[in-house]
Amino acid sequence: MPANYVLLEKITVGAAGAASVTFSGIPQTGYTDLVVKVSARTNRAEIEDLLDIRPNGSTSNRTFRFIRGNGTNVTSEALTRTVINGANSTSTSFSNTEIYFPNYSGATNKSISIDSVSENNATTAFTALEAMLWSDATAISSLVFAPIHGTAFVQSTTFYLYGVAKLGTTPAIVPYATGGDTIMTDGTYWYHAFLSSGTFTPQKGLSCDILVVAGGGGGGTAGGGAGGVFYATAQSLASGTGYTATVGAGGGLLTNGSNSQFASLTAAVGGGGGRGQDTVGNTGGSGAGGAGQWVGGTADRAGGAGTAGQGNAGGLGKGGSVTQVAGGGGGGAGAVGGDSSISAGGNGGAGTNTYSTWLNTTGTGVSGFIAGGGGGGSSTAVGTGGSGGGGAGNVNAATAGTANTGGGGGGTYNGPSAAGGSGLVIVRYAV
Repeated sequence: MPANYVLLEKITVGAAGAASVTFSGIPQTGYTDLVVKVSARTNRAEIEDLLDIRPNGSTSNRTFRFIRGNGTNVTSEALTRTVINGANSTSTSFSNTEIYFPNYSGATNKSISIDSVSENNATTAFTALEAMLWSDATAISSLVFAPIHGTAFVQSTTFYLYGVAKLGTTPAIVPYATGGDTIMTDGTYWYHAFLSSGTFTPQKGLSCDILVVAGGGGGGTAGGGAGGVFYATAQSLASGTGYTATVGAGGGLLTNGSNSQFASLTAAVGGGGGRGQDTVGNTGGSGAGGAGQWVGGTADRAGGAGTAGQGNAGGLGKGGSVTQVAGGGGGGAGAVGGDSSISAGGNGGAGTNTYSTWLNTTGTGVSGFIAGGGGGGSSTAVGTGGSGGGGAGNVNAATAGTANTGGGGGGTYNGPSAAGGSGLVIVRYAV
């Protein structure tokens, strides 16, 4: 890229797909223009779809003119025809689009130019040049993109937002590193959030704070424990060195979550997996709930221990009977898991909101919380999931921990238990 192009944010769509993609908090100083580069594919059952471009989320006061060709015919109309790949295009192929926004923060109407081409290794593919006018003098502070015909972008669709500075000037706000699925600034810090494993590479020496959340434990009868939460401050990272961010997966049925880690720092420990009847909860970042004895006895079973400084213990599982059984709630980063009664599963321990600024800036966590414990299962009343992505318990089918929160999976009495949520790594440094 030219030296005056600065990558402000990259958004990659995950396995669940995305109905839209939004860049928010676009800086209003330091840049004259914006460029968005797109590699996209949607779930529309055709070879192509169309891309809707919404400055500040607006669908009003927009007019278009395009010219489009497929190698045989050329058409021109006053419609939006920014072409992107649909589901019936060649498997794993993605379209390519560049959108240029000159004078995006000026108090004038915005003229936008678009160059797009679909990819299809068959007889039909499209290329289009489009002019778009947004008749609004408001500065562009956010951009929303959505498919026009399909309902979602598919996994690996990626949007890149670049700020374009005046030649010969230094942009006022720039990130000083690459890496992460989301890169955002709150004006004080840059935040690089890793939703999956990757590499963080400073472009100059940096002093960084690091937040690491492990994968949550899966549920059993008892709720799974939340993934451990580890924080390190003022870490000196060298220019040009790639540092590995490992994001742990959530645990499956009865199993612990996987550890997360940044470089060689202490690992955040995966949450304890909930177990079946008559078992003590697994230890972990936060411990799983215990599951009391209910066949041949009525002994209580303790929840698993958490890792010091990273999480809390799971709740006790009360011994019951053949017809009544309940598991304790998994521990959370902010509180121990709740004890069960004979007839009700324990609630998952609350997560922590200590890092709410990090989470809200990067669009991660759940209402500013991470690492909630899973609720215990029961044959009657069930436990709730802890705030911060913990899954609820259930009689028949529990709820999984929320992805990228380290939430524990919910427990169940008479059906499949739920997986824990995957972990998260966030790196921040001063603007």
